[in-house]
Amino acid sequence: MDYGKGFYTTTSKDQADKWVARKISATGTDKGFTNIYSFDESGFETLNVLKFDSANEQWLDFVMQNRTEKNFSHDYDIVYGPVANDRVYAAFALYEDGMLDKEGLIKELRAYKLADQVLFHSIKSLEYLHFENTVEVCK
Repeated sequence: MDYGKGFYTTTSKDQADKWVARKISATGTDKGFTNIYSFDESGFETLNVLKFDSANEQWLDFVMQNRTEKNFSHDYDIVYGPVANDRVYAAFALYEDGMLDKEGLIKELRAYKLADQVLFHSIKSLEYLHFENTVEVCK
């Protein structure tokens, strides 16, 4: 949702386990699985990559385009940057409702410790991603 359609990953084991735990709760099952991948970094030289080092104005604009513009599309193979957690979603809602301006939202986001997310947006980008292992996550 933040970066568009595609295959989302993170470099944070904690974040990945939280994503799985959320799915476990939503489906009522007792366990789920986190898949572990490696990435061939030569892809950074050949792919069209958009990287956000922090929750800045450009990141916010890009995320809002993906969330609010129905036909928004981009041609990046990979997008890397911060992931919005539950506290960030609440701040986004205030921004979307006009109760918080862009500057205020960015200031608030900088106070949060945000995990990262990596979107593999194109088939070409997936060629650089290699499955390594699966780890069980229990409720």
